[in-house]
Amino acid sequence: MIDHTGVTASDFAASSKFYDAAFAAMNGSKLVTIPLEYTGGVQVAGYGRDRPVFWISEGAAQSPPVHVAFSARSHAEVDAFYAAAIEAGGRDNGAPGPRPHYHADYYGAFVRDPDGNNIEAVCHLPE
Repeated sequence: MIDHTGVTASDFAASSKFYDAAFAAMNGSKLVTIPLEYTGGVQVAGYGRDRPVFWISEGAAQSPPVHVAFSARSHAEVDAFYAAAIEAGGRDNGAPGPRPHYHADYYGAFVRDPDGNNIEAVCHLPE
């Protein structure tokens, strides 16, 4: 099981704007910013609902880009994630909708973050 994960951000400000918006749309937020004296001067922030589960760290973008999927609690949250992420500078990589080829109750949306990572919101509940 995964407890937490993260990505590096080549433009920390752009990535912060993107993830601030994407997480807010799913009732999450930036929960912690690590003081620079603990990171060797690298900007680091953790996002989640109750505790940090996703981290961004200032640095070169991953190559190749990664795919991370976040659990949404409703189809409406998936839709809100997609709209907010696009508004905050993300690029479409799959509009919200059912993905029955994955699973009967799979409703997801895919957006590329500022570094090209494939960021997804998915709900496994029927609606």
